[in-house]
Amino acid sequence: MSLLHWAVLAPFLAALLVPFLYKLVRRIHTGWFVLFIPIILFTYFFTLIDTTRKESTIIESVPWIPSLHINVSLYVDGLSLLFALLITGIGALVILYSIFYLSNKKESLHNFYVYLLLFMGAMLGVVLSDNLIVLYTFWELTSLSSFLLIGYWHHRERSRYSAQKSLLITVFGGLAMLGGFVLLSYIGSTFSIRELIMDSGQLFEHPLFIPTMLLILLGAFTKSAQFPFHIWLPDAMEAPTPVSAYLHSATMVKAGIYLVARLSPVFAFSGTWLWLVSLFGIITLLWGSFFAVKQTDLKGILAYSTISQLGLIMSLLGVGAAALHYEELDDNLYLAATVAAVFHLINHATFKGSLFMVAGIVDHETGTRDIRKLGGLMQVMPITFTVAVIGTFSMAGIPPFNGFLSKEMFLASMVHVLELDIVNFTTWGALFPVIAWIASVFTFIYSMIILFKTFTGSLQSEKLPKQPHEAPIGMLISPIILASLVIVFGLFPNLLSTSIIEPATAAIQPTLTNDLHVHIGFWHGFKPEFWMTVGIIVFGTMLFITLKRWWRIYSIVPEQISLNNLYDQSLNMIEVISLKLTKFFMTGYIRNYLIYIFIFFIAALLSTLFQKNAFTIDLDHVAPIGLYEVILAVIIASVSIVILFAKSRLTSIILLGAVGYTVSLFFVLFRAPDLALTQLIIETISVALFLLCFYRLPKLGNRKEERMAFRWNNALISIGVGITVTLIAISAFSSNKPFPPISSYYIENAYKEAGGKNIVNVILVDFRGLDTMFEITVLGIAALGIFGMIKLRTGRKSE
Repeated sequence: MSLLHWAVLAPFLAALLVPFLYKLVRRIHTGWFVLFIPIILFTYFFTLIDTTRKESTIIESVPWIPSLHINVSLYVDGLSLLFALLITGIGALVILYSIFYLSNKKESLHNFYVYLLLFMGAMLGVVLSDNLIVLYTFWELTSLSSFLLIGYWHHRERSRYSAQKSLLITVFGGLAMLGGFVLLSYIGSTFSIRELIMDSGQLFEHPLFIPTMLLILLGAFTKSAQFPFHIWLPDAMEAPTPVSAYLHSATMVKAGIYLVARLSPVFAFSGTWLWLVSLFGIITLLWGSFFAVKQTDLKGILAYSTISQLGLIMSLLGVGAAALHYEELDDNLYLAATVAAVFHLINHATFKGSLFMVAGIVDHETGTRDIRKLGGLMQVMPITFTVAVIGTFSMAGIPPFNGFLSKEMFLASMVHVLELDIVNFTTWGALFPVIAWIASVFTFIYSMIILFKTFTGSLQSEKLPKQPHEAPIGMLISPIILASLVIVFGLFPNLLSTSIIEPATAAIQPTLTNDLHVHIGFWHGFKPEFWMTVGIIVFGTMLFITLKRWWRIYSIVPEQISLNNLYDQSLNMIEVISLKLTKFFMTGYIRNYLIYIFIFFIAALLSTLFQKNAFTIDLDHVAPIGLYEVILAVIIASVSIVILFAKSRLTSIILLGAVGYTVSLFFVLFRAPDLALTQLIIETISVALFLLCFYRLPKLGNRKEERMAFRWNNALISIGVGITVTLIAISAFSSNKPFPPISSYYIENAYKEAGGKNIVNVILVDFRGLDTMFEITVLGIAALGIFGMIKLRTGRKSE
């Protein structure tokens, strides 16, 4: 395996060691050992910047399922490297922060860091995978590990609810995405993302192109909390703050963004892609920013602001796709939207990560995150306040911070939408800059709420569970580093231009970036985006000052009419319906279950047989039937009928054993002594077990005899099963198959490949070796269980 593969495996391998470190070295916080993993990985990925800056890529592959063309192929270009740096860089800061946030004595740190490392490795696998199936595998692992992290405090009912909610929604989208991946591989005849991108022009004409796109977008939208699937993200704030800072600002919620960016070269030729990505993004932006103002919990505000910012990035990726619809572009008009998306992706990770950590510090040092109880903390927490100023001003789009630059680029891109003369953007597309401006106003308002409601005003010590004080320096290091990056990237944005932004943009728009040169500046003249920013600050300030006068608009719509309530009601309805169906079908009688199974068996197989015109009778190749075979068949049929009228359990058991022993004689006639021996052993054991069990039951003659009435439905089902099996057997033997039977393969390869002359033994031991091994394992487990029950019963008797 390559160094790249080991980089992805490193967090998983480290997760195996964490429980032992936690147990052996209890005095040292486990996070100190875990911290080395993301630092080393970040250093490794940082060394690859020169490679991607030169428009070079790295591809490493290890076979996984070669027969299906599925390999663990890892691919590093500008886009995947950007995300790898975010995952490991933010991961290192979050682990450092968690060392001081989580108590070594009160918390189950071995669980926490195992889950965190699993998530880190899964995210690296997502962003570095070139194979769709491998990407999906890591994708679902992120859902599982985030479920464990969100429900880390599992003793809280709300944590369990939130973890389940996130898992149900993201896994639902993941399953839809898997369907899209299968269709995409069918259309493109490959699972490789690179190969699909190279053949994207031909994929566009396939009739399954749009359904494939919709399924994949469903996965991306659920993961990145796009409207209306955003409802899981605010509830996920039940997780510890380090989890929120990592998963919900820089990594997991960006997975959907990554997927849209990665597959843009495949789908962006479609106007449907442009509309869907842009529309869902801009609606999410407005929805998240509007409802963020309503929240009273610091992490709740940040959760809705994350939803809003994710919508902003998604809308930029959608508008950026318009660049592919023009052969010539003046000043990279729509390609600039993609550049803005990449830049804001970085900026959001820095300012939102620092703000989540600030919220955690406030909660840790005051005992609450409720802004109605907070205020005046600037006096006692000056360093935390300084970090909050930088983070909130950047998020609000105020200069000279990095958020201002990417927000300006966003507004400029929305203004350029007015010039789009494709796929009907000249009509409804005119709303994009309006919605963007309104959403930005609300973004300004909730940013000011976080800052001023928490840190200014009078200190309400009587409402706080703890006496507030500044956080320890260890907890402040990570947010200070992120806040410093906010300033550095704001004052010197072109530090990222050629090293990070250009290669990432080139990966998203590979056909349009030959002459790409990114230069980010503060001043672009008195353009529409400048006046929009001025309006945002002016109107945002006015609305913030008058917040108490218009805040009641949020109470117009009752809580019962909400997406969260719809989710809860839907879940309850599913449980009620499932319970009713279960009670209806699960009667406790095996005969009823067999009736359901047999009816479905007859309907499904017979309808398929006749619908596909697969029923044929051809007896030309049938071997001659001898006298002994006829005699044995008559014996089996006769004994089977007699069993139905037996009045003694002993008689029934003997007759049932006779059927089995007669079948073993068939195997002898057909020269399969090993099968005959197996059948004899099974029948002997079965008869013995039946006798042992029925010995404990009362005799039939000791109670009043009950004669069962003849039931036509049971008779018809029995006859139907017999006819179905007979027709399938005859058709399978008689039909002209479009492919050679599997038996010919075994005949040709049994001795050559496995060195055995008995084909049946070779199939069981060699060709189906794993299957046989697991069957033996199951039997072994059952035997141990039976032995344990016998010993338990013996022990009780001795007592």
